[in-house]
Amino acid sequence: MSKRGALTGQIGRRLAPRVTGMAPGLTSSFVREALHRAISGVGPLPPAAAAADEQLREQHGDVEKGVHEVIENHVRYAGAQGFLTNLGGVVTAAVAIPANITGLALVQCRMIAGIAHLRGYDLADPRVRNAILVCLLGEDSVARLVKAGTIPAHPADLATGPEPDQALDRAVSAAVADDIVSRILGKRLAVTVGRRVPVVGGVVGMGADGYATWRIGRYAERELRPLTTR
Repeated sequence: MSKRGALTGQIGRRLAPRVTGMAPGLTSSFVREALHRAISGVGPLPPAAAAADEQLREQHGDVEKGVHEVIENHVRYAGAQGFLTNLGGVVTAAVAIPANITGLALVQCRMIAGIAHLRGYDLADPRVRNAILVCLLGEDSVARLVKAGTIPAHPADLATGPEPDQALDRAVSAAVADDIVSRILGKRLAVTVGRRVPVVGGVVGMGADGYATWRIGRYAERELRPLTTR
């Protein structure tokens, strides 16, 4: 990691707990609401399972090709800043939060939910929903949080493990919200630096969202292994 990247991560980690502490609605409702909307559909986006099934049909029933299409489609969505901003307005939160946070979280939740559906998981299962949210953290963050005991297991184990309780649900929501705020603050710092050069700021934002979504999609693809054979 570059010195700038390390500094960005440190700033995000320091500020995120303060932001979510001042805005408890970000942890208690925003994360779960984004997941609910991603799974059930919102605005121009049909439900995650329906969209994933359409990709499966286009790939003539090949699940793995369908999964790759789901990832590629959502990487494109993530790079479309205007699209994400418009989506942001449809997510109800207890506090005013930047539209890009809501839009990007919704798109990434929808992508992971689509992967889970194609791999045979029940999106109504609270264990699977927690696994989807933990996938949002990305591989490195999950490994760190599992080691620290902040979350009890990796997504694959959460999706097939014991039924979650409220304490686990709260821990997952808080960890995801803090991570999302850290990332958005880090991206804003990068964009601010990039604005010194014309046009670079927008390119940095689009590139950061698209690349982050691709990495999360690949992580979810590895974690959420097939449950059934179609």
